[in-house]
Amino acid sequence: MAKRSKAYRQTADQVDRTRLYGPLEAVKLAKELSKSKMDETVEVAMRLGVDPRKADQMVRGTVNLPHGTGKTVRVIAFAVGDKAAQAEAAGADAVGSDDLIERIQGGWLDFDAAVATPDQMAKVGRIARILGPRGLMPNPKSGTVTPDVAKAVTEIKGGKIDFRVDKQANLHLVIGKASFDAEKLVENYAAALDEILRAKPSAAKGRYLKKVVVSTTMGRGIPVDPSRTRNLLAEDATV
Repeated sequence: MAKRSKAYRQTADQVDRTRLYGPLEAVKLAKELSKSKMDETVEVAMRLGVDPRKADQMVRGTVNLPHGTGKTVRVIAFAVGDKAAQAEAAGADAVGSDDLIERIQGGWLDFDAAVATPDQMAKVGRIARILGPRGLMPNPKSGTVTPDVAKAVTEIKGGKIDFRVDKQANLHLVIGKASFDAEKLVENYAAALDEILRAKPSAAKGRYLKKVVVSTTMGRGIPVDPSRTRNLLAEDATV
């Protein structure tokens, strides 16, 4: 087992593992326990009551976080002509077609998201083995394959994030930075939670949200009451 730092052990003692915290209380505690000099990322991990091995129980989607992630997102666009110009105007960090594909084939991966116009996808398919495993492959379901690449670039840079359940039925997403006001973190969490609940597969039986944990990059996980899906800014917690 990895040896924990003294700071980690000290903060862990402040988390009551027998309680389920309300979302606001949890993010306040996460902020309080964030001792790093850097502005730590605040993350949410969920265990869902689905079997992702079955196609009809896959949970994936996108959400526009009202307060963004606090991260400068680098977006590239596969587009030509007017669409390329529009993507550049929207703030895309790199725009191109064959030239951009060759650059990526050469090992360049200095970006966080990729969008593409539909006519470029046959070409982008050549680098699917590079982009796919890293979660960077444009996909119509996530809105990253679209004629309106400018809108896609703007949304991603403004705080649009993807979520997808993994093979163990866990789902991880970023809701902001430790420097955010607690209320803004909860509002981001609420927006994500709404979309995840909306994405519940009809084939999923039993309890959908089994476990929710909030943590910062270096901090201890704080258990959140998974039954709390409304009035998230209330202070109360469940024993």
